[in-house]
Amino acid sequence: MDHVSVVVADLDAAIAFFAELGMELEGKAPIEGRAAERVNGFDDLRVTIAMMRTPDGLGKVELTKFHSPVAISAEPDPAPSNTLGIRSIMFEVDDIEDTVARLRPHGADLVGEIVRYEDVYLLCYVRGPQGIIVALAEKLR
Repeated sequence: MDHVSVVVADLDAAIAFFAELGMELEGKAPIEGRAAERVNGFDDLRVTIAMMRTPDGLGKVELTKFHSPVAISAEPDPAPSNTLGIRSIMFEVDDIEDTVARLRPHGADLVGEIVRYEDVYLLCYVRGPQGIIVALAEKLR
């Protein structure tokens, strides 16, 4: 897998959110033109993308802001965790409580609660900008 793409309304807020998870901004660029229009199935396509790289350098998240056509929202908004389609991206973190606390100033809220999964992980879902759901896992030592 090369990357996961997430469509966002506020690109700067999404960059800040994923940076707080330890991801690094690899680059930001406008994308338009006939090839992009053909791939996406839209005329007059104009987007800005930001590529975020995971700390280990093995994974990437592409954040995409649509300028034309304007992005649409899922219904209901925010969509619950049982909505069809890709609903979350999971990150392993060293301290789940600290990570949640650091994400709150970026608009993050717990979807449910932090739970202990057997004696292996602490797990939770956090809803971030534009309803993005991020799963967090802290391996218990």
